[in-house]
Amino acid sequence: MKPTKIGVIGCGTICGIYFTSLRKFPTVEVAACADIDIKKAKAKAAEFSVPRACTVDELLADKDISLVVNLTIPVVHAEVSIRALNAGKHVYSEKPLATTRKDAARVIEVAKRKKLRIGCAPDTVLGGGIQTCKKIIDDGWIGKPVAATAFMMGHGPEAWHPNPFFFYEPGAGPLFDVGPYYVAALITLLGPVKTVASMARMSFKQRLATSKEHFGKTIEVKTPTHVAGTLEFANGAIGTLITSFDVWGTKTPRIEIYGSEATLAVPDPNTFGGPIQIRRMGIAEFVDIPVMFPYAENFRGLGAADIVHAVMNKRDHRANGEIAYHSVDVMESLLEASKAQKHLKIKSSCKRPALMPLGRAMGMLD
Repeated sequence: MKPTKIGVIGCGTICGIYFTSLRKFPTVEVAACADIDIKKAKAKAAEFSVPRACTVDELLADKDISLVVNLTIPVVHAEVSIRALNAGKHVYSEKPLATTRKDAARVIEVAKRKKLRIGCAPDTVLGGGIQTCKKIIDDGWIGKPVAATAFMMGHGPEAWHPNPFFFYEPGAGPLFDVGPYYVAALITLLGPVKTVASMARMSFKQRLATSKEHFGKTIEVKTPTHVAGTLEFANGAIGTLITSFDVWGTKTPRIEIYGSEATLAVPDPNTFGGPIQIRRMGIAEFVDIPVMFPYAENFRGLGAADIVHAVMNKRDHRANGEIAYHSVDVMESLLEASKAQKHLKIKSSCKRPALMPLGRAMGMLD
């Protein structure tokens, strides 16, 4: 069987790991890359031995390309994904699916109408670490899930990112930039969210860029930079989620899941591996749990490869549009709940994705 040809749109910093990871799947061939800056596309094609660098229009017109990986900036994710779907391509997008619930719904509607697959990062939830935690919960090791905490706290990207400005625009901030990793992990482990409440603030109206590319420039802040939310899951568990660009340091855990019989310490959801620890009822200390599933290293692009396998084997893909839309709905609702100062019901829902397979050779997903 010939490999499925994939085209990548968006040749920024993140594309390199996609090129590297996707090459490890014999079912996938990265056939072309494109960018609004053709020089970037040509440079990345040369660096990662991609056969063809081209314009976005040329890539979308290529009938041999079956799936587009959308690595553009978040504010145009929906626009680019819809263009690719209308060109007859399956799509896997970087997170978030869109920066608003309305735009995310448009993407889902076009995919359904065209009978095409839509997938979305983060696919870190398909990595060995989160998958091991999912199996631990599913197998009853922690008993009934009661609560969860998730903390993403740091001081923002202005000290290191070559273009930090868009992080402080609407549709970004800590909640929409890094929050999707935490929201997707919680949904993967506990299921869909039923109700949210939150408080959010824009702590500083201006910030100072100190990265070498924009050293000394002022960044105007236009979105909340500290969001503290409470999530009620459909299974009854209560979650606490804090995302912040306003914290200089923290010793809080990334994610912990609290059950009737144990506490599970979940690894950083922005990574694919461990460490994982559990403290069960009657045991005095946390103990280490080995990562039991594959893809525990940086495998960004795993979700796109899973779409290819899902199409070949006529099954659901795991990092799917339903989960991505629900994540956007939850995040936008957290901001809306803060403005309204009340609890908000989440209208969307989703299914927890199936576990990744065990006992398969690297590069095989079925």
